[in-house]
Amino acid sequence: MAFNGSDLPINQMIPFNRFVTLCLVLMLCVSHVQAQGPVMLKGSVVDAETESPIPYATVLIHSSNTNKVLLGTVTNDEGFFSIQSDSVRIYAVVSFMGYLNDTLKSNPLMIQKEMLLGVSKLNRSSQDLDAAVVRAEKSTVEFKLDKRVFNVGKDIVSTGAGALDVLANVPSVTVNIEGQVSLRGNSGVKILINGKPSVLTDEGSNALGSITADMIERIEVITNPSAKYEAGGTAGIINIVLKKEEKKGFNGSASLNTGVPANHSIGVSLNRRTEKFNFFTQFGAGYRSLPRYNESENINRGTGSRLMSDGTEYRNENFYNITLGTDYHINDFNVVTLSGNYAFEDEDQPSETTFELYDAGNELVSSWLRSESTQAGNPKWQYDLQYKKQFKNHEDHVLLFSTLGSFFGKEQSSLFNNTAIAGTEVDPNQKTETNFYQTDYTWKLDYTNPINKKITIEAGSQYDINDVGNDYAVYNRVSEDWQADSGLTNTFEYDQKVLGVYATGSFEGSKWGIKLGLRAENTDLKTYLVNTGERNNRNYTNFFPSVHSSYKFNKSVSMQVGYSRRINRPRLWDLNPFFNIRNNYNIRRGNPDLQPEYSNSYELTAIFVRPKFSLNTGVYHLHTIGVMERISIFEDNVNIYMPMNIGTNRKTGLEINGKYSPSRLVTINGDINAGYFVRKGTFEEQKIDFTSRQLTSKLTTKFKLPYSFDLELSGNYESGYQTVQRQVRGFVFGNAGIRKKLWDGKGIVDFGVRDIFASRIDRNLLDNADNYQYSYSRRGRFMTLGFSYSFGKGEAMTYSGRRHH
Repeated sequence: MAFNGSDLPINQMIPFNRFVTLCLVLMLCVSHVQAQGPVMLKGSVVDAETESPIPYATVLIHSSNTNKVLLGTVTNDEGFFSIQSDSVRIYAVVSFMGYLNDTLKSNPLMIQKEMLLGVSKLNRSSQDLDAAVVRAEKSTVEFKLDKRVFNVGKDIVSTGAGALDVLANVPSVTVNIEGQVSLRGNSGVKILINGKPSVLTDEGSNALGSITADMIERIEVITNPSAKYEAGGTAGIINIVLKKEEKKGFNGSASLNTGVPANHSIGVSLNRRTEKFNFFTQFGAGYRSLPRYNESENINRGTGSRLMSDGTEYRNENFYNITLGTDYHINDFNVVTLSGNYAFEDEDQPSETTFELYDAGNELVSSWLRSESTQAGNPKWQYDLQYKKQFKNHEDHVLLFSTLGSFFGKEQSSLFNNTAIAGTEVDPNQKTETNFYQTDYTWKLDYTNPINKKITIEAGSQYDINDVGNDYAVYNRVSEDWQADSGLTNTFEYDQKVLGVYATGSFEGSKWGIKLGLRAENTDLKTYLVNTGERNNRNYTNFFPSVHSSYKFNKSVSMQVGYSRRINRPRLWDLNPFFNIRNNYNIRRGNPDLQPEYSNSYELTAIFVRPKFSLNTGVYHLHTIGVMERISIFEDNVNIYMPMNIGTNRKTGLEINGKYSPSRLVTINGDINAGYFVRKGTFEEQKIDFTSRQLTSKLTTKFKLPYSFDLELSGNYESGYQTVQRQVRGFVFGNAGIRKKLWDGKGIVDFGVRDIFASRIDRNLLDNADNYQYSYSRRGRFMTLGFSYSFGKGEAMTYSGRRHH
């Protein structure tokens, strides 16, 4: 049958001359595209199943001729990307965690020097056994085989925050008013920086204040660490991974923050990336004030006397810090990284506390005001040298060697004046002098080899040296002279060396996977009280096995099971018997005879992932022996808190983490942790067997509002619980933040309020036949306002000098 153009509908008929003309135009367009200058490539990335945009997906532009990577970028909050290219003979590879990669090919048609690459629809990976990814614009939580990853992202409530404030927002983690970090209600937590121990995470030095929210890329919560990780921390590991920009070209961000109480800072982040080198730096300066109101009541039931105190302690700081680093890409398979950080804090602590002493008849015996004037300088430095060799046969076949050194120092002097208000019994004026240093060195070697697609082996070693000294002196004012108090003055030296070696092997099939590991660690600890000549030397070796397994039923449901053995070694502040005398009637000191505690951790987790809903539900059991707990010893109206090894603890708990996105405009994240524990042991020849419950929960809701506004509201609840001696009261507190994006996200204005109702209060009670003790502590409300702006190819950041509250 002959074809006749007249048989076509009118709207499909193309005269021959117009057809020829159209072909010529297309050919001219193609040649024009190939001959002209820079072209703006544009496209978008969405989930293939839900068609919802995927923010922060990676887009790599490859040369069609050589297949080499020419450029790279990430999608914005709406899943769009744009990047300028000098060539149109390209293709784009799109990737995102938990999805299969996709390729977008170039289109020869171009409008106004713009080429539309189209829409990339990413499909979820069916082979990703150890990761079920929960996406949220605020942050991303990844559930992996042996850890959960909390990507800090752009949390509004973290505006103007420090590292401890960020940790307080992480599922399973709580931070008390004194900055002590707990995981699932257990305080035996090991905190790492970039996977390595660091002086910046030492609780006693309070050095986490050097790390601010803008510096953090993600936080890894590892409740059941594999043998690859060091064995420290009976509750698990928290790994803080710091940002390191690697975008090509010159990028930077600058920010300015202010707040009430005083929290003023300025920060700058710069990055320059070439083919061989990547240079990066961050520097900042500011001033912050951290007030804390305290009350206490001590009743001696033997004499009937009662001592009460109340007052406000301040910690005011000027701070300065700078980070410098570079990556040198020797070739495609060898990279050397060198980075360093220096920080200095200039502290001032003007505090006042009022004391009142009553007799058995409730008559006022005396009252006095104790004022404190403290000045301190805290220098900190750290360096990290790392060499990474990637083998040609597989991108995950890697040898990694690193060495880390860090130092924290403190030169502090305090003057305590006691002024009589009523009565005549007043403590003498005192002054203290502290010279503290802590130097840490770590050498680490890790080797990973994927034997094939299913089997991977790992092996490595780590050697840590911790060298600490604390020279502490107390002087009492006698007449016109200062006399040293020999009972409170001493120099304490602490030297610990830990050598660890490990090996792991894993199998990952299409549905089932298992990972086995064994770690051995030798600990050599020496402490020395110089003035008394008392030495305490310990040397012991332990083995720490780990097992992790998972099974994927389908795309939406998977199960995980894990076991690990851990150790929690006493630190300097647990062992040093000499203390700070800010309050002569509530004193904390160390115990040189304290032994490490050990734990066996078991957990079973189920993960459910749906387009709008995801749920991570886990049951866990933690058995700890030789539990370290602070015990109160009451003598002459003075409470001395000292850590001791008190029996065993068996804790069984249920943990639920979930996310629900009813629409593109609302995201809800929730976390509930309910635990029941059984304590057994003896203290002062008496059994202290008891049971208690503990519940923590967090709920965060984020709203996308018109005109590029975002609103975030969060609520937190921590229940009361019982310790060996005390009842700890619960509390509820809330945070809120609002953000306005400017100039397509290049500029950001944030306003945040933490602890809106000033309800985050630490209260605990001890009540027995000998004495009654009650303490109350509150930080109060914190408000922050920040502005940040990015330039080059970077994105706006939020830099701040907040420590914690």
